[in-house]
Amino acid sequence: MTPADLESALTGNPEALEVHLTLVERDVHIDGHLVKVHCHCLSVDGNGRVQPHRLAEFMRNAVVDYAIPRSKLADAKARDNRFNSTEAVADLIEQAKRSFTDLANTGEGGEMLLFLLAERFLKLPQILCKMDLKTDTRMHYHGADGVYAGVTDSGTLKLYWGESKVYSGSSDAIRDCLKSLSPFLIEPEHEDAGRERDLILLSDKADLNNPALTDALKRYFDKSSVMSKRVQYCGVALVGFDAPFYPKGEAKAVAEDIVEASRTALIDWTKHVGKRLKKEKLNQIEIELFCIPLPSAEGFRAAFLKAMGIKDQ
Repeated sequence: MTPADLESALTGNPEALEVHLTLVERDVHIDGHLVKVHCHCLSVDGNGRVQPHRLAEFMRNAVVDYAIPRSKLADAKARDNRFNSTEAVADLIEQAKRSFTDLANTGEGGEMLLFLLAERFLKLPQILCKMDLKTDTRMHYHGADGVYAGVTDSGTLKLYWGESKVYSGSSDAIRDCLKSLSPFLIEPEHEDAGRERDLILLSDKADLNNPALTDALKRYFDKSSVMSKRVQYCGVALVGFDAPFYPKGEAKAVAEDIVEASRTALIDWTKHVGKRLKKEKLNQIEIELFCIPLPSAEGFRAAFLKAMGIKDQ
């Protein structure tokens, strides 16, 4: 398997992400750690407004890419082409939306934003569709918030375990995110390890919408194959939190001011990330971590639920 093979499985237009999120910094390193920190803030439109609802609507429009296995979507597209219809894809859209919970404190908006950034910013395709595994819409799937893949030129699979937390406080989000991520990355290999269930699912349900590529990928999760020794565990994480530098009420936002305030605050955020990485024994693990300052974490969740048609705001 090559990097080009995995890139062929990516979904969506990367430029569409830039309409809603403005890059502040990327690939910020912390001494003594292997983490790369990336920071995005919400974009400002031509009227000087920050638009969390537009971000939520953009996320909603990618719901099938996130929540439906690639091969199932491809089958629906083929069926619609055969009958000159959109019926099969429309059915998957409704199926995908119904898989989300209506709980007010849901973290699924953060999980989906992590998906969009992993695929469109980092070029890491999702290889396990967790929403398709849910048996109860009001329950969260027990496991990683997503599983993504990269591959080195030498053929080592880099398996990225995903975790996201969207809280009002940055310290709380960073602490709980890295604490939740840690077991997937540092636990010894054994049948009771936190990652074991997802590894079993990957051996069966990994999906790149290409039978040959999918079979090649699944060999990495076959314990009887030597390819299973060529898997490196990495992390991809997202922390979203309230930031005080967005304008309140009807005040107009200035994009440059928000970017600069984010860049200044990022110094403290990365210090806290470094401390938590050390505490969780993650300092020698490769992690891609997104910091997303928000006008309101609660407002982000509410906007996402409204865009999904799950709750009125």
